[in-house]
Formats: sequence, structure tokens, C-alpha cells
Amino acid sequence: MTTYDVVVIGGGPGGYNAAIRAGQLGLTVACVEGRETLGGTCLNVGCMPSKALLHASELYEAAVGKEFANLGIEVKPKLNLPQMMKQKDESVAGLTKGIEFLFRKNKVDWIKGWGKLAGAGRVQVTSADGSQLELQAKDIVIATGSEPTPLPGVIIDNQRILDSTGALSLPEVPKHLVVIGAGVIGLELGSVWRRLGSEVTVVEYLDRICPGLDDETAKTLQRSLSKQGMAFKLGSKVAGAVVKGNSVELSIEPAAGGAAQMLEADYVLVAIGRRPYTQGLGLENVGLSVDKRGVLANEHHKTAASNVWVVGDVTSGLMLAHKAEDEAIACIEKIAGKAAEVNYDVIPSVIYTRPEVACVGRTEEQLKAEGRAYRVGKFPFTANSRAKINHETEGFVKVLADERTDEILGVHMVGPSVSEMIGEYCVAMEFAASSEDIALICHPHPTRSEALRQAAMGVEGWIMQA
Repeated sequence: MTTYDVVVIGGGPGGYNAAIRAGQLGLTVACVEGRETLGGTCLNVGCMPSKALLHASELYEAAVGKEFANLGIEVKPKLNLPQMMKQKDESVAGLTKGIEFLFRKNKVDWIKGWGKLAGAGRVQVTSADGSQLELQAKDIVIATGSEPTPLPGVIIDNQRILDSTGALSLPEVPKHLVVIGAGVIGLELGSVWRRLGSEVTVVEYLDRICPGLDDETAKTLQRSLSKQGMAFKLGSKVAGAVVKGNSVELSIEPAAGGAAQMLEADYVLVAIGRRPYTQGLGLENVGLSVDKRGVLANEHHKTAASNVWVVGDVTSGLMLAHKAEDEAIACIEKIAGKAAEVNYDVIPSVIYTRPEVACVGRTEEQLKAEGRAYRVGKFPFTANSRAKINHETEGFVKVLADERTDEILGVHMVGPSVSEMIGEYCVAMEFAASSEDIALICHPHPTRSEALRQAAMGVEGWIMQA
């Protein structure tokens, strides 16, 4: 039996960052991961491959549509889907190999296999060939991530009815793709295939897209996606789906009740969310159990079992890779005896559609529900010089600040490259900055980032460029 200071179960963003940080702090550490590659869902079949296809499909649409022609660039593009998939796979492979290098650099042992809690301080690992070994550890970190949530009445076969993994590797462009769920995954992958030529219909149970997103921001995004050709059936539920040859027949009912309608597609993507992955983890062997949502509870990353910790999608909070990374760092630093915490009020969220969406902090709806007085500054990208020059003027930056103290409480953006700009407001909010602080900081001209300053100016009513 090999003994470590820390054994991490799971090699995704929570797990591999925990293992690397443990190695940096001089702890002996092993990471147990059963996939053939490190990186978890995010690197292998999630964030990274989807961004590769989003980028490629954006360039394709720019070339095949009017965007290149308007810029004076005349081309006759042809879609080579196998090559698009090949470059995606090559990019992903490079990233996963990079984590292997970081493990070697930081003296992290990758134990290839599936980990299971075998008792206090013990992890049993089953490899692909069925052989088993046992590891002993002072501390164990559970970072097993999440899996797609199934939909009753809709059986995923990843041939015609797909989960997010299947939708990243289609051999052809669907004629009609039905996306079940108007959340981040559904909208991003729906965007990819619409750009490549699919008719895309999004079916959503709620009467809005992206629950949890600031209402005005969500409506702006939906208008933009609708204008691009994406169809929405809101307030609707899928009662069943039957594969018939090369097509799928879906029975769709109003969420409020009523007669069903039939909708036909050649591919269906089920994207109604994700659920924590705890299958076969042996939680019962250390006295742990999950709640009714499948979540493994924690208090400052500690579970109810002694010296067993948890980070990432498998526990409470937003299912985001960067949230898992933040928790991983804080968790390991606590194990090492350092002071550490995660500020859950300043974790940004991004939707990588075009236009992009990025937000951090409170929404207007949350502030109203809390009864907190606030002021709003909003600046449209139609008034931003760089956005105008680049013909990417959809959207806005909205800043919410406390009415009395002017502290920034929330920021919501729809527009070009906002995923790269939200970090400025994360820093500001981490230091409890006021909107005036941002309004008085010089931003380079001409850049999209000037919209951040102008929106902050708007809180006090002195926008200068609109």
C-alpha cells in the first residue's frame, strides 16, 4: 500500500489543480483518474472542444456570409467538417498532454484507474484491466465532477439523440437540430451547428432562456440569436422522442398543459443541465451520502467525514471549471495549514455565443428581491468606437452599484469579447471598488474596454460617449 499526504479522486479542473497545488506546497500527492487523458469533462468533451468549434464556425460563417465580403475580402469557402473536427481533437490533445507535463513538474503521481473510498484514509483504485490497488492518504479530495442530466422519455444513444459529448463529434451537419434546454451548453452547441448550416430549434421548459441570468441580458441574447436564425419554443416540454430511421420524432407539450405537437429532426441534443457524479464512489464506506439533488455537501470544502474534502461540480455552487479551480486551491491550502477562502460573490459566468455574455455578482432581480437600493449605469456597444469599426455593435455593459456606498454589486455584459473583459470587474469587486473607481481609470482608445468605463460613468450619470 502506497501512502500519500493527499489523494485526489478525479483529474478534471478541480482535481488536477488540487493535485498541482499540493505538489507545489511540498505534499506527496496522487491523482486518480480513469480516463485515458487528464483534464476531465472540461478539456476532453466540454469547454475546450466546444470553444474550438465555436471559433472555427464563427470564421466559417464570416467567410460564407456577408461579413468578409463587406470587408472587401472575396473568398469561396467550402466546409471541410472532418478537418474541423481533426484540428479540434489536436488542440484538445495538446492541452491534456500539458497537464501530464505539469504533473511531472510538480511531482504528482497519476494513478490510472477509477477511485473508490474504501474506508478512513483509504482509496481503492480499479484499473482498466480490472486489477486493483489501494492507496493510503492523510487527506482525500473528491473531485469527480458531473455528467449530463438525463431526460425521462428521451433515451440518449449518441447516434441520433445526443448529449453534449455526442454533439461535439457529429459526422455531418444536421439538417434540423433540436436542442432541448436553453442553457449555456445548448445555446453554444446550437450556435456551432447553426453557423455550419443547420436549422436549429431550441425547446425550453421555462418561459425564458438561461435561468439565473439577468433578465435584460437574457432577452438581449435571445433577440440576437433569433435574428441569426435560431428558433425558440419556450414554455414547452418534451414528453418523448422516438428514433425512426434517420430522423427523430419529438412530442412537445406546453409546460402549462395542453395538446402535444410533433416536431421532427434528424438530430436531437439533450442539454438540460448536469448532475454531480458520485456513482461507485464508495461514499457509504466513510459515512457520507448525497442530498436529493445528488450533491455532496461541504463546509469550507470539508465533508462530514474526517479528512475527506470535496471541490467542483460534485458539490454545491455553480458548475464552472474556474469555480472548481478556485475551490481546489483553497482546499489544498487549508490542508497545508494556510488561510484560504473562495469569494463566491465574485465568480464570473460566460456564455460563448456570438455575441458573448459575461456577468459577475448580483442581477437586478436579486437586488430587488433583497430590497437593496441600487443605481444602474449602462453603455451600448453601438456607441463604442472599436465595436463600430469592427461591425460588432450588438449588446451593452451594465453596472449595478449600491445607491449609498457606490460599491459595485454586479456587472452584466452582452457583446464582443466580453469574456475577456469581465475580469476587470472581478478584480474591482474583489477589492470592494466603487463604480467611480472604474470611471476614473484611463482605458486605452480605441478598445472595446472603454465600454466598461463608460458604463461605470453612467452610474453617476456622466457618460461621455453616448
